[in-house]
Amino acid sequence: MEWQKYNGERLRLPIMDAVEAAILRENQQGNKLKVFIGTDSQVKRGTAEFATVVVFLREHKGGFMFIHKDRKAHNMSIKERMLLEVQKSIETAYHLCPILDRYAIDLEVHADINTNPNFESNIALKEAMGYILGMGFVFKAKPESFASTNCANKIVQ
Repeated sequence: MEWQKYNGERLRLPIMDAVEAAILRENQQGNKLKVFIGTDSQVKRGTAEFATVVVFLREHKGGFMFIHKDRKAHNMSIKERMLLEVQKSIETAYHLCPILDRYAIDLEVHADINTNPNFESNIALKEAMGYILGMGFVFKAKPESFASTNCANKIVQ
């Protein structure tokens, strides 16, 4: 799986090592971190483009993120696509948990799913919430899910 920084620079290390290096660097600078993971997708010409982000927020000092992009032929319902976004976020969170736990970094998993039933994505809300909470992660949906709704969304636009 290939990851990059927001500026497009590829990470030279595997994501686990890159995350640990970032945590160590930020700790050394005295920054307290919190991590947010989210995925968004956009359908373009029969292809669903996905972006998964690992967002690091420094307490009162901004943040940065690592990004993974991929594509899949779009032949799925809105509900299937929303749940695939959640699956991608959970896989990333599960993979990074040992490092985040080792350094006592708080983690939230964000879903680009609207809590308002008037929106299409709401069809997947109950399953997404159950999936994320069932895996033991803190769950946030729109309007609180900035990692997926804002950060990952900028990558797939």
